[in-house]
Amino acid sequence: MNRRLLTILLVAFVIAGACALFVYRIVRGRVTTTAPIATTRVVAAATDIKLGTVLAQTDLSTVSFTGTVPKGAILNPASAIGRGVVSDIYQGEPILESRLAAPGSGGGLAATIPDGMRACAVAVNEIIGVAGFVTPGMRVDVLVSGNPPSAPGGREDTLTTTILQNIQVLSAGTDIQKDAEGKPQQVQVVTLLVTPDQAQTLSLASSQLKIQLVLRNPLDTKVAPVPSTPLATLFGKAVAPPSHKAEPKAASKPVVHPYSMTIINGSKTTQESFGSSEGQH
Repeated sequence: MNRRLLTILLVAFVIAGACALFVYRIVRGRVTTTAPIATTRVVAAATDIKLGTVLAQTDLSTVSFTGTVPKGAILNPASAIGRGVVSDIYQGEPILESRLAAPGSGGGLAATIPDGMRACAVAVNEIIGVAGFVTPGMRVDVLVSGNPPSAPGGREDTLTTTILQNIQVLSAGTDIQKDAEGKPQQVQVVTLLVTPDQAQTLSLASSQLKIQLVLRNPLDTKVAPVPSTPLATLFGKAVAPPSHKAEPKAASKPVVHPYSMTIINGSKTTQESFGSSEGQH
């Protein structure tokens, strides 16, 4: 091979190697000078945690979070231990302040009650409890049936009216967990989340009237006025307002106008007095 050609090829390889080395050093310098991505370790659930559970050390782990940390994330496990869980938390999910009860409030049903609200229990049977399908987290309306107290002698028509709408079920029986399989279960008590005023209304109704729970779609939050339904409408009869008939007046006694008559019998004359002759024939 021509020595001149070999020289040209050798020089070309040297120049190419030098350029490659130069580019490599530039790229490497830029990569090494780039700031590392910041990560934050947050407290997460080591296993599935059910509502009402009081957190222990074994329930917690930590996970690395890249970028912005979720609002309310707990960074120190000590801040979560001993606090009750107010909604289900799944394994690996960061534990947020909004998912835990306030420190010192414990766990169970009481920890799930928001400020200003009350838990009111209602005794139910299979019919009132919508055949067992009223489970924690469901929404219900509360209906009552009975005779209004203003009815004289209790004879006024029986009425059914809706007293509460879109009320959350806190627990069914002693269970504050949702039924994962959706199977109906017989319960004796349903606990509803209500305001103090609603608690008084519900307590009065449960002690005096017949209560019926009506299941509704949790996404349907509309509260609409519902007129009462009287028993007579089930038979196609219009309900007329009670009539106030005037009591009949006592008939006045006729006025008696006395009169007298002279009777002559031969030589004997007598005077006789009589009552009114009106109306007599």
